[in-house]
Order: sequence, then structure tokens, then C-alpha cells
Amino acid sequence: MLTIFHKLVWGAATTLLLFVGLTFTWKLRFVQFHFRKMFRSIFEKKKDKKGVSPFEALMIVLAGRIGVGSIAGVALAIYLGGIGSIFWMWVMGFLSASLAFVETYLGVYFKEKDDNGLYKGGPSYYIEKGLKNKKLAFCYAILVLFTNVAGFLSIQSNTIVKAVNQIYPVPPIWIALILMILTAFIIFGGVKKIVATSSKLVPFMTMVYLLVAFFVLLKNFHKIPFLVTSIIKEAFALKPFLGGFFFTMMVGIQRGIFSNEGGLGTGAIASSITTENDGRKAGYVQMLGIYITTFLVCSATAIVILTSPYQTTFFSDVNGIEITQYAFFYHFGKFGLFFIFLSIVLFSFSTILAGYYDGESCLKFIKKKVQKKDLFCLKVMTLFLILWGCLSSSVKLWNFVDTLVAFLAFINVYALYKLRHIVYQKMKK
Repeated sequence: MLTIFHKLVWGAATTLLLFVGLTFTWKLRFVQFHFRKMFRSIFEKKKDKKGVSPFEALMIVLAGRIGVGSIAGVALAIYLGGIGSIFWMWVMGFLSASLAFVETYLGVYFKEKDDNGLYKGGPSYYIEKGLKNKKLAFCYAILVLFTNVAGFLSIQSNTIVKAVNQIYPVPPIWIALILMILTAFIIFGGVKKIVATSSKLVPFMTMVYLLVAFFVLLKNFHKIPFLVTSIIKEAFALKPFLGGFFFTMMVGIQRGIFSNEGGLGTGAIASSITTENDGRKAGYVQMLGIYITTFLVCSATAIVILTSPYQTTFFSDVNGIEITQYAFFYHFGKFGLFFIFLSIVLFSFSTILAGYYDGESCLKFIKKKVQKKDLFCLKVMTLFLILWGCLSSSVKLWNFVDTLVAFLAFINVYALYKLRHIVYQKMKK
């Protein structure tokens, strides 16, 4: 169960996210439905060789989004909040798309170049320059270091351990060592190495995962109308209020935000490194990322789980991946077990790389003149946090990370709302 503090924090965060998301949706004339502009923007070419194209930036963000949150997180939402939580995950997908558009626009608007000629930006930069609040910008950067590096990376490695042990019991320390070696190989290669790896891994993984889930959908097509009706009905179950409607809504929004990261500002960090100076185009690309994560990958996971007898399972120290693995095993036998294992390993690994990149970007904000020894320390710390995640309790890790995510949302959404006039004015022009 969630702690009382955890519930209070997320109750307040839920209210704020819904209010600001609805406000942006109305003021920006339902910008999240400009699908033609989204697809057109994704194929923009980068302006110079040093920069990153909009497509590559999208791959970095998707690498961070399509991970544990889209596979284990969806199962955890169903386990904690019931199937009605899926409806609220969809609702938050639409609303967080408008938040993602605004944060990306501001990220591009306030970005700057570093000593190597590469762009850098994100919430810390628009909080410092736009709100003129250096302390809050510093707090956000520190919080990202804790959330994305300490939290997200630990959850990913913990999930990989759980996935492996569902197939064959392996001491977590050995899994941790293998993960640490693979991660070190990539992150010590620099930002371009992370971009190159993500842009190759993410599209392939996503397409294969969706194709397998689509097969389950076709096989169980007769069940879909009943499932959709049940999801909507359970989403508005009123009794008991705190344990029913509100709790289901909170869990759905919580898991939706964790999976697509819309409103947290982390997508703006990756978008800011592109050579694209048009905030609208960058915003359209990031909204497309929200939809791919929430309405394709998360929904695919939900369909696979809900068309299986998942209610008959019982697990202690639930991570969520155990339920997803059970569902894939039910549909595909041993192939399903190994497929979801491979998927979670690859998805989680790409998320580890994206999480590290966000941490490195915030370190460059905290310390304007980052030296090689600073980056070396961050990389070593990253590797030890992977080890920590492999050896930790799943329930405690989820609660720790979810609480940090709520605080990230508070700071970022507050900044977005205060700076909304910049986006409104530019969009009118």
C-alpha cells in the first residue's frame, strides 16, 4: 500500500496536472490533435553535423519513456488501482501531451550552447531565465539527478533482476555486474554514443513488441468490447470514494506520467539538444512520443494482461513485471516468457542510458564548467546505483521513485503555468 505521505503528495500532484493540462488544451486550441504537423516535424533534417535531429531526439526520449513504466508499470497500475486505472492513463496521455508541447517549446526557446558547440536546455534553464529563479532551477536539477539517475536507473535494474529470476534463479549480484559492464561501455562513449545506441534500439524494439501484442489483440478480438466497457465502468466506480474512484484515478495518472514523462520536463532536456530552433516543431515531435508510449505500448501491454487470467496470480514484493511475464506466458508459452524477458532487458537498458543522459545534462547546469573528473564521478555513481537497484526491494523503490516524480511534476508544471504567456503569444503569431 502507498504511504499516507505518498497519497497526499500524489493527490495534490494529480489536481495540479489535471488543471494545467486542461488549461493548456483549451488555450492552445487542442494542440495535441495536430497529427499531420507531428508527422511532418519528425522528418526535419538537422541543421549541422554537431547537432541532433528531431528524430534522434525523439528516440532519446522514447528510450527513457518506453521502459519499465510501459511494461511493468502498466501491470502495477492494474494490480493496485484495478482496470479502471487504464482509462485514467489514457486521459493523462492526452493532457500530458499539451504539457509536453509547452515544456518542449520553452526548452527550445531558452536553450543555449555549451563550450563544445552543443545545445543544452530544459526546465532548469527556463526556470532560471524565464522565472528568474536560480534557487528553484537548482532544486529541479538536483531533483532530476536523484529521480532519473538514482530512481529510474534503480527501477530498471531491479526489473531486469525480477525478469531474469522468473525464468531461472540467478544471484542478483551477477546480473548487476553484467548490467554495469554494458552500461559503462555506452556512457563512457559520450552523448553521441548514447544517441546512436538509442536511435537503433528503440524503433526496432517498439515495432516487434507492438506486433506481438497485435497478434494477441486479433486472437482475442471478441473480448475487446467487453474489456473497454469494463475499463470505463471501473474508472468511475464511486464506492468507496477514496479506495475506488479517486484512488483508481490517482494510480492511473501516476503510472501514465511515469511512463510518458509528460509534464516532468525531462522530454524538454532531450529536445533542447536538437539544432531545431522552432519550438512548435520540437513540441509536435514530443507529443508524438507521448502517444507512441501511452496509446500504443502501454495499451498493448494492458491488452495482453487483461486477456489473460492474471487475477489468479499472487506475488510478494510486486514489481509488476511478474504479472506481465505471466500474461505473455499464458498467450505464448515459453516463447512469451523469453520474449518479454528480452523486451524488458532491452527497454530497461535504453532507459538507463536516457536516465544517465538527463543526469549529465543537469550536472552541466549545476556546475557551469564541468570537468572530465566530474563526469567520471557521475558515471561511476550511475554504475553503483544500478547495483543498488538490483539488490533492493521493488515496493520500496517504486514508492521512492513515485514520490520524487510527484515533486518533479510540481516544480515543472508550476514553471510551465507561470511562463504560459510566452507560448500563447508565439502561437498566436
